[in-house]
Amino acid sequence: MSRLGHTIKAGLLQVHSVVGLVLALLLTLIALTGAIMSFEDEIVDHLNAGMMRVAPRTAPVLMPDELVARLKAAQDVGKVAAVTLSSDPSAAVHIRFARDEQGGRPASLYVDPYDARVLGVPRGEEFFAIVRRLHRWLLIPGDAKGWGRPITGIVALSLIVMLVSGLVLRWPRRASSVKMWLKPNLGLSGRGLHRSLHAVIGTWVLPIYLVMTLTGLWYSFDWYKDGVVWLLSRPEAAAAKMQPRAPRAAVPREPVPAVGFDRAWSAFLHEEGDRFSRALLTLPAGPGTVIRIRSWGKEATLEASRDEFRIDAVTGQMVSAERYVDKTFGEKIIASVYDLHRGAILGWPGKLAFMLAAALMPLFAVTGVLLYMSRRKLRPSRQRAALRDDAADRTGERQVAASSDAKGKLDGVELRQFR
Repeated sequence: MSRLGHTIKAGLLQVHSVVGLVLALLLTLIALTGAIMSFEDEIVDHLNAGMMRVAPRTAPVLMPDELVARLKAAQDVGKVAAVTLSSDPSAAVHIRFARDEQGGRPASLYVDPYDARVLGVPRGEEFFAIVRRLHRWLLIPGDAKGWGRPITGIVALSLIVMLVSGLVLRWPRRASSVKMWLKPNLGLSGRGLHRSLHAVIGTWVLPIYLVMTLTGLWYSFDWYKDGVVWLLSRPEAAAAKMQPRAPRAAVPREPVPAVGFDRAWSAFLHEEGDRFSRALLTLPAGPGTVIRIRSWGKEATLEASRDEFRIDAVTGQMVSAERYVDKTFGEKIIASVYDLHRGAILGWPGKLAFMLAAALMPLFAVTGVLLYMSRRKLRPSRQRAALRDDAADRTGERQVAASSDAKGKLDGVELRQFR
């Protein structure tokens, strides 16, 4: 290796080591919480299987407003924010509530769609909500509006630096050898084993970490999201998504009409019929009257493959309709960011692979720290060896000079003898 290449690799090693040591704990925390959430949907469905189903009846199910009214009449509940309805007559209705004045959110409820009877509070919901806040915002106050969001983004950017520098540092002389890249040397011990595990298993998970990081940045930085939208969307779609948020409207002098679900729900059913499997109706957070309805078809297996409608709750008029099948390839990638981030785009094998890769992050933290400590221990001995080498070199130089002088004298004697 040339002197320049050696200098570059030495600098990359310092960057890789320092960034890894500083962020080891945060990277481990974010990775492990992500691993815990990999099969959240399946775990929650299993825990709540008994309260998510009801016995089908011949009577029609209640309209959303009637269902909410009966629920409020039966018990004191908070302001309803969203309702999940299904085309399956045996599926319970899932009701979510808005945040209260203290910023807390009441637990959601499963409700019987025929009589608004409360079936129970979803098990595991609060646990996964805490894990999600820890994963995305490190439990820092303010959630998405606090400091946790940019901090996780900086950690993601730093992980990209570590992935690139680690790949350059471990580039073998026989780069075409699959064995060199992918087979750890388990016959080693100590520093050699730590280095082999750190480098080889890091190569295994590098593509997964890169996908996780590039998609995770979507949730951390608006500039990154806008750039991806500009790059992958059609110009008109990109312009619509990248419009700056309108300032919060002043309190109107006239009272805003009460916003309910029924008109929007009726308009949606008129548009979709029974082609949907489930639909999530979300009330406007502010004083607006437009309800957002996200629906998934009966064959949909991914979170991304959804249609989105915006309907005026007062007039029942369709404001916009965005169908998944009408999206371009780039726009489908944008819609699939969440499924890409957790590996669901590849089905349950992808989710399992991403979960295992995330769970391996502590291995890199531990082996990285051990390698750094062993390198620190080796440094004094190397310095002593270098001093010994320098002394030996100087002694050798004196011996060579002395032998040269002696040889010169002998040559002079020999020359005089031949005269």
